[in-house]
Amino acid sequence: MSARPAGSIALVLALAALAAAAATARAEEAAPPALEPLVPELAGSPFRLPPGVRPYRNRLSVSPAYGRFGAEPLFALRVGYNPSERLGWEGSLVHNPGVAVHGVLHSVNAIVRQPLPGRFQPYVKGGYGMFMVSPGPSLNAKPVTKNALLIGGGVECYLRGDLALRVESQLATIVGRNSSGDGNAAYRYGMSTIGLAFYRTVGP
Repeated sequence: MSARPAGSIALVLALAALAAAAATARAEEAAPPALEPLVPELAGSPFRLPPGVRPYRNRLSVSPAYGRFGAEPLFALRVGYNPSERLGWEGSLVHNPGVAVHGVLHSVNAIVRQPLPGRFQPYVKGGYGMFMVSPGPSLNAKPVTKNALLIGGGVECYLRGDLALRVESQLATIVGRNSSGDGNAAYRYGMSTIGLAFYRTVGP
């Protein structure tokens, strides 16, 4: 059997290469476009932190958390806005799902901080709220509402530029009637939480 001429072999290889290139081009045209990341600057390194001092001005934050209110568990949701770098305002809703009674604390707090470079950002906060206590059906008592003063602080550990781990502790002073029924008394409860803080810039 005679060998195939070298020119015929080269022609066959060239035609095969052209066919493969055409098939690859058609596949690339048919492929869907790559999805763009929601935060383009984090595409290469999702936990990269931009250098410099952490910005707070015109930033909105949403912070769900879990913790303890005295000896009882609590769930918290906080929404804040920072009109300046050092001052922020935050509204919070805290639910204490007790067995015999359960309470709801809603408050408004001022947050004061000095922004720092790096991941860790400490702050102090204080505010006023209303604490509503609802006895369970087994108790013959009506729901009551009491004034509450709060003071404390915490620290945020930034995981990336728009997400931080948040640990916080506050002392809640609740003013109510004395157990003897004569005058008012102040009852103090420690409140500690751990949660996340999601940040988004809402202004220039």
